[in-house]
Amino acid sequence: MTGSSPSLSAEQGRPAVLAYALLRGAVAAGLGVGSIAVLVLMLWISSPTSDSSPGGALHAAAGLWLLAHGAELIRAGTLSGVPAPVGIVPLLLAVVPVWLVHRAARDVLVPEEGRPVPSEAGAFTMVVTGYLLVGAAVAYYGRGGPLSVHPPSLLFPAALVVVGAAAAGVWTAAGRPVGPPPSWAPVSLHEALARGRFREHAGTACRTAAAGVSVLLGGGALLVAVALMWHAHPAQQSFVQLSGDWAGRVSVFLLALVLVPNAAVWGAAYGLGPGFALGTASTVTPLAFSGRPALPGFPLLAAMPAEGPGTVLNWSAAGVPVAAGATVAWFTVRRAAPPGAAREDAWSPGETALTAALAAVGCGAGTAVLAAAAGGPLGTRALAEFGPVWWLTGAAALAWTALLGIPGALLLRAWRLREPGAVTDTEEGTEGETAGKPRPEREPEPVPASVSASASAVPAPARAREEASRGSHGGDRRWWRWSGRRGGGDEEGAAQGGDSGAVSAGAPASRPARRPAAATSTPVTPPAARMAVPDQDEGFEPYDFLPTDPWHERTARPEEAGPSGNS
Repeated sequence: MTGSSPSLSAEQGRPAVLAYALLRGAVAAGLGVGSIAVLVLMLWISSPTSDSSPGGALHAAAGLWLLAHGAELIRAGTLSGVPAPVGIVPLLLAVVPVWLVHRAARDVLVPEEGRPVPSEAGAFTMVVTGYLLVGAAVAYYGRGGPLSVHPPSLLFPAALVVVGAAAAGVWTAAGRPVGPPPSWAPVSLHEALARGRFREHAGTACRTAAAGVSVLLGGGALLVAVALMWHAHPAQQSFVQLSGDWAGRVSVFLLALVLVPNAAVWGAAYGLGPGFALGTASTVTPLAFSGRPALPGFPLLAAMPAEGPGTVLNWSAAGVPVAAGATVAWFTVRRAAPPGAAREDAWSPGETALTAALAAVGCGAGTAVLAAAAGGPLGTRALAEFGPVWWLTGAAALAWTALLGIPGALLLRAWRLREPGAVTDTEEGTEGETAGKPRPEREPEPVPASVSASASAVPAPARAREEASRGSHGGDRRWWRWSGRRGGGDEEGAAQGGDSGAVSAGAPASRPARRPAAATSTPVTPPAARMAVPDQDEGFEPYDFLPTDPWHERTARPEEAGPSGNS
């Protein structure tokens, strides 16, 4: 809209930008309605026994779109003639409108060439307004259909869902900042937010809470999958009874698919302990399945446990909250005391416990919200309550994660910050330190007097050249390392030690290949080699080395070459 007039100033382009934000909100709502309407019309066309008109299918699509926002529907066509409420929101279907609103609010604030960027408040207001205008039109259109909306539920929670998704989109476009609190907030909160440590703890607590909720949902989904496999035959019978043709079976399958996240929340509530209600007179928990359930025929509901007291298999569902508590402890300590961190860089026990406690509170709050969205009425009287009780489920999640996460975080922190034990010389990574202390130096072995006398008998020119060579190499002249093979020639010595082919002063300049020592004789090690390598094995026959000067420089001096090899 603004691409044709890139020269507009900020003041001149402000109305156009706000109109663009309003249009983006309306388009997001239209995309949601259109996608559901296309799916419903396809199923209506493919059904050979459909007794409704296209208008009835469109009314049903409008009702499903409003139900995805959390609005409560009223079903008029019941057997008793009494309108029945439908308040269970398919959580997978609710992802579509939430994502569309979030994306619309985020993209409006993305700068584009030739279009001024609106303010965050203006973008939020116009996107929400455009979306709610389309929502009001859809609600008005569907009021005479088979699934009409309950008017109070349009404000709460439907409008609240739209506002929250748009606010999240604006926050994402701004870089997810943690800004200062309002001016009316307490001074202590301002001071706490001004400290970087507080923000670090708050971010860790939020991420840890999200991880705990994810583990609870994953564990609940695993419980549902195991129960469906255990009761595969009843679930199959229920699926066949509800659908006569292939179009009906596709409809039942899609309905079961969008209710899979709800089933995961129910499974998490079952593992936490409070369980869920199957009507006003029945409750399902790991301890017992009590009352007379009002079970409508549906494949997911066919996976319920047997009525009566629970068994060991039912009690094993407690592993789900145990895993969530361990996750809270692990994610907290991963930031409080990372592997390899020093004790002074780690968080204190109080900070670690406080972060784990905040994560437990967040996990309980998130679980309570999901439990409230996953349940609701399916009718009147006995069907007025279906699903987990939100406050009991949230309290159970808080208790499990706090009782397991806080002690677990403290224990894991203490384990990571423990004093390292003694490290042997053979362990990898030891460079002369054990337990953070320098390794004691090895005392030199005493040198016999005969060896000292032999070493002092080395000619002075040879010692001078050796000292000069050491000085040219930084004083770190290394001897070749024994490879463990005996009987190698001069080529092997040169590959191992660099200048192993050299001969000492007073020795022949051209030296034949070394012959293996006789079995009855004891190898004789030169004194200088014994002084350099005190810990050699028995039978070790090193070469006698000279400084690292090239051999041809030495042989070029006849007075230092020594006797020839033929003499």
